Amino acid sequence: MKNARILLASAVLLLTSTASTAPKGWEPLLDKNLSKWQTYQSYRHQLGYKGQQPTDAQGKLLTPIGYNKNEANVFSVMMQAGEPVLRISGEIYGCVFTKQDFTNYHLKLKVKWGTKKWVPRLDEPLDSGILYNSQGKCGVDYWRSWMLSQEFQVSEGQRGNAMGDFWCIANSTANIKAAYNKTKDTLRYNPKAAPVTMGRGGPGFCQASGNYEVPNGQWNELELINVNGRSIHIVNGHVVLAVDNSGAVVNGQRQPLTHGKIQLQSEAAEVFYKDILIKPLDAMPTQYATYFK
Repeated sequence: MKNARILLASAVLLLTSTASTAPKGWEPLLDKNLSKWQTYQSYRHQLGYKGQQPTDAQGKLLTPIGYNKNEANVFSVMMQAGEPVLRISGEIYGCVFTKQDFTNYHLKLKVKWGTKKWVPRLDEPLDSGILYNSQGKCGVDYWRSWMLSQEFQVSEGQRGNAMGDFWCIANSTANIKAAYNKTKDTLRYNPKAAPVTMGRGGPGFCQASGNYEVPNGQWNELELINVNGRSIHIVNGHVVLAVDNSGAVVNGQRQPLTHGKIQLQSEAAEVFYKDILIKPLDAMPTQYATYFK
């Protein structure tokens, strides 16, 4: 009987130490085995990359590493205080992405920076990203690493970048209320401005309204509200951007882009994620619906 009790206690401890605990209504997406995720790796991009398929020293085209290879252990999970923490080394461009397709949800997670950088971003801000409404194959973007999607940028607050910035990935498009900065070269989210069409030959980047990142080494809490083609980017409790009319251009025609997988980018910087939780929503919460009026 004593041995049975020990075995039972060990089993309970194992279960509680391999997945994030979640409040009622929330589903944890991270465990020590990455059982709800797959991986994709493209290339170790070099300085001078211009969007073309990389070649070897003889000029022969290189093929991407591909799905679920995890070369150089770029994606790994460590246990800290009994909870799983995802480390993305950034050494090779790519992503870890959910096996499941999600629509109408509230996603939240915590993220902090490591210390490592890799070519070609040794002199650039640390960078990663949450790509949502992700559809199709990986490798269709400029960096040949990610799916068609919308990006909630995860970046150091330097050189015009910030947590919560928006990027169109591949042929995605959306409307964002934004105005150009004083130098007229960059859009910044402004809830009082007129909507701007992102993508489709227009701007593909919009800055968040402000920088609310905590100091490096501390955990930032990021939230994404994504409902019926509308999304809210939240950084440490601050709404920094609202995306409307999410879509994609397919064969020259605009189509809605309102559901898909969730990708976390590997982009030449070491980054850690934990407490990745998601819950379904029936509608845009009232406190955020005002951003679309």
